[in-house]
Amino acid sequence: MLRLFAMLFTLVLLSGCSSTAVEEYAANKPEFDVQEFFQGDLVAHGVLKDRGGKVTRYFTADLKGSWDDGVGTLEEWFVFDDGEKQERIWTLVPNNDGSYTATAGDVIGEGKLVTSGNALFMKYVLRVPYDGDTIDLNVDDRMYLVTPDHLINESVLTKFGFEVGSLTLSIRQRAHAME
Repeated sequence: MLRLFAMLFTLVLLSGCSSTAVEEYAANKPEFDVQEFFQGDLVAHGVLKDRGGKVTRYFTADLKGSWDDGVGTLEEWFVFDDGEKQERIWTLVPNNDGSYTATAGDVIGEGKLVTSGNALFMKYVLRVPYDGDTIDLNVDDRMYLVTPDHLINESVLTKFGFEVGSLTLSIRQRAHAME
């Protein structure tokens, strides 16, 4: 009996560690076209939560996407509820397999952006200000296109494999933001 309990407990633990693959969304619509969605002016609203799930910050952001020969530039200007402002400029370079390589000034190395169906997953290491210094956090972004002009993004922030926070935001194309 004890052996059965131990086996079931291990199975539950292992199933909690599994991760959903972006390919599981292949049949979902609308299909996520990175160059189409991240084109022109966009607006974002979001919250940052600590590891316990408590909302610690609110923010809005203006975004502007442009493309030149398939290479994208996505500019982001964040304003937080405490008045802090941040800027990030992404460069998105297409790969032969349909994915993109993503870089930015505060991203360590390169991120990989993959789409399937209505989903876009991207993993990268972000250097963020912390207590007068900086800290590098692993970011697992998962974006879901809910309409052709609106997406929901969930991000999990980890350090040494432990969740330290999360981010939830909505991004909408500016032309449709007031509808």
